[in-house]
Amino acid sequence: MIRSRSRYLLYIPLVLAALFFLLPMYVMLVTGFKSFAEVNLQTMWDLPQAGIKLDNFKEAYRNLAPSLGNSFLMVIPAAVISSILGSINGYILAKWKFKGADVIFPLILFGMFIPYQSILIPLVSFMRQIGLYGSIPGLVLTHVIYGIPITTLTFRNYYATIPKELLEAARIDGAGIIRIFTKVLLPISLPSFVVVLIWQFTSAWNDFLFAVALTKPEAWPVTVALNNMAGSQIIAWNVQMAGSFLAALPTLVVYIFLGNYFLRGMMAGSLKG
Repeated sequence: MIRSRSRYLLYIPLVLAALFFLLPMYVMLVTGFKSFAEVNLQTMWDLPQAGIKLDNFKEAYRNLAPSLGNSFLMVIPAAVISSILGSINGYILAKWKFKGADVIFPLILFGMFIPYQSILIPLVSFMRQIGLYGSIPGLVLTHVIYGIPITTLTFRNYYATIPKELLEAARIDGAGIIRIFTKVLLPISLPSFVVVLIWQFTSAWNDFLFAVALTKPEAWPVTVALNNMAGSQIIAWNVQMAGSFLAALPTLVVYIFLGNYFLRGMMAGSLKG
């Protein structure tokens, strides 16, 4: 009985924390449904007086539609390619030890701690030299490279938990390094793939700095287009909030429907590493 009560008491701070983090979403949605005349700080918590209307969302979608397409064209290949490269790196570093592996792995991880701002100028110069500046492929390449450290770490830790006996049995059957990877490890790597795909999708989708520095207007992702929706004199906060919700919706949907798989994948690679 005491355990049951303490268990329910544990839910109280969790519910309060959830409500606290959902408050910005509530304000965003409520403001998005309001007319421009209703938008002010005094009534920001109030529901729309004239009822729920979708005019603001339609206007925001008209402004953001091309950039939403650009974001999908950027994040999907960036997430998939960096996940595949990370799985290959993790497999080699976890199961095929070679001379210098203990040095290469920390060097790869060091990439996670390099601030974006420190490499922005040489990155822009490099993209100009290879002819990818201002384009979506250039942004894809950037996110692939910056995603390799975290994807490598995730897969390396996951593959480290796979028993060596499984790989030795495959070797006895005549499988080589590539066949072991494609036929043995890849089929059981779904938890890690879910983790890195969600992580990379969210990271690339929410990026603003690389997007604004490396793309031209025709290739702007949604984060840059949303920033440019604000006028120089008067900001239509109701349309801006509607646009913010539309921009956040894809990542919100991903976490709602795949959140459980994300947690399972994180736990799957946390036992050893």
